Amino acid sequence: MAGPSLMDTIFQRSLDDLIKGIRLFSGGGGESGFINKSVDEIRREIKSTDLQTKATALQKLTYLHSLHGVDMSWAAFHAIELSSSQSFMYKRIAYLAATLSFDPSTTDVILLLTHQLRKDLSSCNHQEVSLALHAFSSISTVDLARDLTPELFSLLNSNKNIIRKKCIATVLKIFDLYPDSVRVCFKRLVENLECSDPGVVSAVVGVFCELATKDPKSYLPLAPEFYKILVDSRNNWVLIKVLKIFAKLAPLEPRLAKRLVDPICEHLRRTGAKSLAFECIRTIMSSLSEYETAVKLAIEKLAEFMADDDPNLKYLGLQALTTAVPKHSWAVLENKEFVIKSLNDVDVNIKLEALRLVMAMVSEDNVPEICRVLINYALKSDPEFCNEILGSVLSTCSKNVYEIIIDFDWYVSLLGEMARLPHCQKGEEIENQLVDISIRVRDARPQLVHVGRDLLIDPALLGNQYIHFILSAAAWVSGEFVQFSKNPHELIEALLQPRTSLLPPSIRAVYIQSTLKVLTFCIGHYLFSGQPVSSGVTHLIPFETTDSNSPISSTSPTGIETNEEINPWALYWPAVAGDVSRESIINLFNLVEAGLHPLVGSHEVDVQERVRNVIGFVELLRDEFPGFFAQRENENGIGGELKAHEIIKLLRDAFLEELVPISVISQERVPLPDGLVLNENLRDLEAICGGGDIVLPTSGLFSFGRPCHVEKNDIHGYVSQENEESEPMIESTSLLAEHRKRHGLYYLPSQTMKDTLPDDDYPPANDPIIGGDTDKTEDLIKLTEQSFMPKRKSNQTKPRPVVVRLDDVDGSNIVPKKLESKNDLISVAVRDVLKGDDDSLASTSRGMKPEKLLSRKRREKQSNIDKTSGLTDDLMTAKSTENVDSVKSKHHGHGKEKKSKNPVKNKSRLRPNIATSIEAQSSVIPDYLL
Repeated sequence: MAGPSLMDTIFQRSLDDLIKGIRLFSGGGGESGFINKSVDEIRREIKSTDLQTKATALQKLTYLHSLHGVDMSWAAFHAIELSSSQSFMYKRIAYLAATLSFDPSTTDVILLLTHQLRKDLSSCNHQEVSLALHAFSSISTVDLARDLTPELFSLLNSNKNIIRKKCIATVLKIFDLYPDSVRVCFKRLVENLECSDPGVVSAVVGVFCELATKDPKSYLPLAPEFYKILVDSRNNWVLIKVLKIFAKLAPLEPRLAKRLVDPICEHLRRTGAKSLAFECIRTIMSSLSEYETAVKLAIEKLAEFMADDDPNLKYLGLQALTTAVPKHSWAVLENKEFVIKSLNDVDVNIKLEALRLVMAMVSEDNVPEICRVLINYALKSDPEFCNEILGSVLSTCSKNVYEIIIDFDWYVSLLGEMARLPHCQKGEEIENQLVDISIRVRDARPQLVHVGRDLLIDPALLGNQYIHFILSAAAWVSGEFVQFSKNPHELIEALLQPRTSLLPPSIRAVYIQSTLKVLTFCIGHYLFSGQPVSSGVTHLIPFETTDSNSPISSTSPTGIETNEEINPWALYWPAVAGDVSRESIINLFNLVEAGLHPLVGSHEVDVQERVRNVIGFVELLRDEFPGFFAQRENENGIGGELKAHEIIKLLRDAFLEELVPISVISQERVPLPDGLVLNENLRDLEAICGGGDIVLPTSGLFSFGRPCHVEKNDIHGYVSQENEESEPMIESTSLLAEHRKRHGLYYLPSQTMKDTLPDDDYPPANDPIIGGDTDKTEDLIKLTEQSFMPKRKSNQTKPRPVVVRLDDVDGSNIVPKKLESKNDLISVAVRDVLKGDDDSLASTSRGMKPEKLLSRKRREKQSNIDKTSGLTDDLMTAKSTENVDSVKSKHHGHGKEKKSKNPVKNKSRLRPNIATSIEAQSSVIPDYLL
């Protein structure tokens, strides 16, 4: 492209003209065309040898890059070229363009800017120095930082405070890029802590605040300087930064905390600034919590924060109070009323912080009371905050594998109560915990089955899409541990009730599978235990039976010896009334067939497969038990019963296998078989399957009609679709009438149902509570009168059941291998400087050039290592000699020692003093401060 002509230079559009043109074309849709045309003009103009033309072109390009995202990486060299101008205006345009467009990782021409930056950093014009410092901090690379560190060292002692402040701010960025610069600049950085200018002190303290956050231990020797600022300074922002530093240093040195208490409390008493007062409170709570006087003062100030009308101060007060809970729970008790009222605050953030504070008070002694208060409050809360409460309770109680839960029967019941809350949307979390507890805690399984039974028999819950996951867990637990059920027939009835058609296919498949487990258990128990099962469903399905006094009704089938093997399920089976078993088994089979036969043609593969399994199992038993079920006799009856006996035994043994927790990383430990390539491309799968005759599924794996898996958010849509489809097996009139008759407790009165619902529908699940919300806060305070108070432990509390833990996953304390980072290199350099590298510091102060100092440090590194290793050997030799002498001295008489000793032996005893002197040079705080 040719350079600009004389006419282009004379009639060049300015930045104002460019902005006006963009505004002119912004409404008509020609903006992008105008910008492209302007970029083409800029490409010609920026090649001009006239600095005015080049500067204007670069200025316009910078504007387009900033506001319209135009690429200007191609103009990097032109920015460097313009930066060498003697005009401050042109130099400012060039440095601004470089700051906004240069990328240290991709812009190769940055190194060409090194000489110009060095020249401008050494300039007498402080404005040029400021421009160079700003550009240097923005586009600096490791090479730039290494080459320009000497200039920063000089600027740290500038007689212009504004330059010194900007240089101090730049040093923080350079330390991170090039840690060796610490050895050059750190001492002069420390000297600026004693500067008389408040702005310089503020900048230095800010730098040390950032550095101390990464590795506070390295900055302990600077505690006297920080302490002097804490006592003498009256700048609130400087004091806040110093307090942040001491909050990191105080836990590392207990003697330091003792000296900090008085000045911090003095600031807290006298200051009227809320920001400084809050920082004092936070420092006391986090690092000075052992001093009761300071803590009490902080709590008094927190009460003022929480009583203030400003919601921001209320939030900060609650946040600071949370940090006091681990060591000073009495502080929460003193402000209990305010904390409880905050749960009903208008501000959502205050409510959440109050909730976090309440949950921080939970322990194994008060967890039932606090959870009871919160669940009762959740009943009256809005849906969003209700689920925040439920989520907090679930996460706190399950923390560290249910560490604070002693009574798992209570906790399982609590999970069941959560499922019935009007706004509960934590179905997936509750489902996970129900299944997890059932596998980890054996003693909780009876209560889990009981709670699951209460959830399954309630038809109203089936209409709530948010708790379908909970119902899935209840069905799985009831089937897996059916031996703890008092009435398994009732479980089958609940699993097959008509409204299960509202469930998604994946959850309905769990219902059907649990039906098979319960059915297998009932038949197996009758055959193998010799003890009849309950006749709880004999009235459900009309069936003509034989005389109840028949021998077959009270004993197991002939030909089966029940004493050969003890049924493990029978050990848990409770004593039930009635001895009629044949009729109950027959009715059970009829109930299963009536409920599942319509589902044989289901479009969902998961449902269809399990239904066919159960129906096939029932039909197989009918064929193999002719004399038992159909009451017809033939000569092969006994043989058939024996074969059925084996079928039941196989299924029973399969379901009897106990599930145990398995680590989530177990699959990763399985070695990969030879020849198996997991990342192999499957593009030839169609040819392998038979070419074009087979069409691979594109959606809904193995589904004939709709997706087999329904996401949580799509459950409502699926329910609507299910309701629109009319299948003959849904809403069976006889089963619905029997179910309504048996579980009338869970139905609304008929007149109410007739007014609000269709004739064959059920009431919606979890209706919101109707009625006015009368002073929820006062009710909540009444509920919490005794919740936070410490209680004596009862002598009759039952022991905590065994909770199975996985050592490699649950609460693992595996510390990952720490890689050496730049922060570690900075810390090492800081320690080297502060430990008394007196020679190097003296040389620097005498005027040695920093670059020579860096090379000298590298040359001395190896010699220092050799000296250290030799000194270590001497110390080890001295220690071993001292141990031998101490053993020999035991053989001398008490009080009788020679006054004159061998001087050679004395040398070995004096060598440990070398170690003492070395330790004295370590990074400690001077005694005058401690």
